[in-house]
Amino acid sequence: MPALGQDRRPRVAAGSAEPAPRGAAEPAPRGRPRSAKAHEAILQAAAELLLEHGLDAVSMDEVAARAGVSKATIYRWWPTKETLALDALYTQYMAAAPVPKDTGSLRGDLLELLSPFARLVSAQPFARLIAALLAEARTDPAFAAEYQRRIIGPRREHAREIFERAIERGEIPADLDLEVALDLVYGPIYHRLLQGHAPLTDTFVQSAVDLALTGIRPQVG
Repeated sequence: MPALGQDRRPRVAAGSAEPAPRGAAEPAPRGRPRSAKAHEAILQAAAELLLEHGLDAVSMDEVAARAGVSKATIYRWWPTKETLALDALYTQYMAAAPVPKDTGSLRGDLLELLSPFARLVSAQPFARLIAALLAEARTDPAFAAEYQRRIIGPRREHAREIFERAIERGEIPADLDLEVALDLVYGPIYHRLLQGHAPLTDTFVQSAVDLALTGIRPQVG
């Protein structure tokens, strides 16, 4: 069995689709229900094990056993345990907090995005997993890029779309610094989650959003 992290992609036959870049998880194949089910089973098994035991204590062998697949099947989509952890984490995020609907207001849209996310990560030991992934990202630039691409980028894009809708509605200034605004709404949630000094509740999320909007919305008078 090749070592962890070695490229295990099969050779591509002539006329076949090109494989995904190394390090990128390939999407579940279309028209192949068995492969799609295996893909989903691996992500679910990985999420369960990572939340139960933490990143360092989980092996690809354990994921394969719980998912009912071979390790070769896992390596077909994920070259390392860490990249699998990223996709498992994001899949959990999206299951609990899918792309929010347009509620008609910036505050409503932000709460639709952030409240389900906060409930998810505070109900299970996500803080330990996120902290381990952050530690890995701080020491491995390649993994840091993957973390940004698979986790941070998509989450920020969802919130960015919410702010852009609010600009179109005239709720907030068109010249708003969106990157700072995104940090204002996500920062308090991650701070409380990772520091663990106080509970991450719906009331806290509402208060954090309201305080952020006080600075984001144009001042009247």
